[in-house]
Amino acid sequence: MSESADKDSKTEEPTEKKIRDTVEKGQLPHSRETAILTSFVAILVFTVFFAAGSIGELGSFLSIFLEKPDAWPLETARDAALLYQIVFTEIGKAVGALAILLAVAGIGASAFQNLPQFVAERVRPQASRISLAKGWKRLFGVQGFVEFLKSLGKLAFVLAALVFLLSEAHRRLLAGMITQTAGFLPVIRGMAIDILTAVVVVMLVIAAVDIIWSRFHWRQDLRMTKQEVKDEMKQSEGDPIVKSRLRSLARDRARRRMMTAVPRATLVIANPTHYAIALRYVRDENAAPVVLAKGQDLVALKIREIAEANGIPVFEDVALARSMYKQVSVDNVIPSQFYQAVAELVRVVYAKQSKRQGR
Repeated sequence: MSESADKDSKTEEPTEKKIRDTVEKGQLPHSRETAILTSFVAILVFTVFFAAGSIGELGSFLSIFLEKPDAWPLETARDAALLYQIVFTEIGKAVGALAILLAVAGIGASAFQNLPQFVAERVRPQASRISLAKGWKRLFGVQGFVEFLKSLGKLAFVLAALVFLLSEAHRRLLAGMITQTAGFLPVIRGMAIDILTAVVVVMLVIAAVDIIWSRFHWRQDLRMTKQEVKDEMKQSEGDPIVKSRLRSLARDRARRRMMTAVPRATLVIANPTHYAIALRYVRDENAAPVVLAKGQDLVALKIREIAEANGIPVFEDVALARSMYKQVSVDNVIPSQFYQAVAELVRVVYAKQSKRQGR
């Protein structure tokens, strides 16, 4: 009941991170039917291109071996070992091509579904792999029951195809049995090719359906709950509370840095209580005034307080302060459209300084 409820709560598509982590762990969709299909294809290729020659040579060798046993001495252990070596060498020649084709087919089936990769997690010893409870669940659980039904359906499908194919094959078999041995072998080989071809066609359909189902089921298993999506976003982007705290600290540092720079300002332009911009202009430093600090409301009042405490002129110009506040940046020169207005204020500051120096 809890497992069903848990699946019902997984309504969200898996994120790219979830898919990437699953792939890195080696948990990829895999169709067993594809490996079986490629095995039958390998056997069919062997039967069509290699069986006639290989089995013919093996039959000739065995006929000589059985018809003339006296030609094979077994007086010593060395004779017996030599005989075993010859026999197994001949058998190896006959089935060697089949073994190679089956190996290539198995590797090809895996590579076709997923690119080969080394995953240490798959070879790491895990207690769950030898757990009797988990093994029982795999065999007799829902997944095991589904696999059992798939096997029954596959068997029934293949048997139906074979019965349909072999409904007329008994005549060929009876006709071949009354011929010489050399003529009977092609009949057997032809029937084997027909049977394997039918099995390959059937398995091709089954494997195609199984590949689609395995990938769909794998994707369904990766679905996430809304809470899992939120937790993953927090992990990837950071906790919103922590990020907010970091932004607050960054603003505090920037504000303190601005306040320490206000005493170096040449003048402050203010909207009486809402905005304040501290500017510095020295002919030898910059071609245009530089913004040392800017603030709104309480910060603006603090800028004015520091400026007045350090004898820095404060000019109240509502329109200019409001317009400049939206367009200037700290540590940058002012935009060109404010040159004339600010130049007049700088001229007033320099005039006052000259008058004081003259006195």
